[in-house]
Amino acid sequence: MNETQANNPLHGITLEQILIELIDHYGWEELAVHININCFKSDPSIKSSLKFLRKTPWARDKVESLFLETFF
Repeated sequence: MNETQANNPLHGITLEQILIELIDHYGWEELAVHININCFKSDPSIKSSLKFLRKTPWARDKVESLFLETFF
């Protein structure tokens, strides 16, 4: 493992795993309250949310930050 990943708690965790754990913990409605983005508010699905998050770095950062705050 290289030095940059040695202290990264997200290393080895996929975005899909992060999203699923957050949905299981909060549910879509509460997740949309924590992170105010349309893919969580309007007809949410894992597939559409992953598509948006992979193309939108600021939104992905928010999801990863919430994951770290919640589970670490």
